[in-house]
Amino acid sequence: MWVLLAAVTMLFAGLSSAYFVLHGLPQWQNITVPRLVWANTLVLLASSIAVEFARSAVRKDQSGALKQWLTISAFLGFGFLAGQFLVWRQLVKAGVYLSTTIHSSFFYVLTGAHALHLAGGMIGLMVVLQRAFANRVTAQDHESLKVFALYWHFMDVVWIFCFLLLLLA
Repeated sequence: MWVLLAAVTMLFAGLSSAYFVLHGLPQWQNITVPRLVWANTLVLLASSIAVEFARSAVRKDQSGALKQWLTISAFLGFGFLAGQFLVWRQLVKAGVYLSTTIHSSFFYVLTGAHALHLAGGMIGLMVVLQRAFANRVTAQDHESLKVFALYWHFMDVVWIFCFLLLLLA
């Protein structure tokens, strides 16, 4: 797991370094970031809160609450991805494409890379959810939930970083 987190960190660190270098160019033109990005951020944070409620439920051996909170987290995760797709559609409708400006290029690349990694996290969530519904995530054995939660929260941190980077251009 730590190797995966290190690799993701290096990817976003490299993209961020390029962002900071290119931000200083005279050709830099900011784009207007759609307001929906704010709502998406809240949805993703709510999903992490649901994961924490699931972790609390499993420690208390509350199987029903565990399944409920994981399901809520899954819906919120899918909601974030759908919302991100809508953000890209809003940009296209406004005539802002990958190659429109340097800022738009970074917007699409950073948010796309994050969405791809979050989609991978959704696969992990589906595995944990399936295990929970098979009663294989218990107070005594919930390592899969711990690993998933670490990755999910890490992706939240990455998103907040990217969000601030792109918003404060």
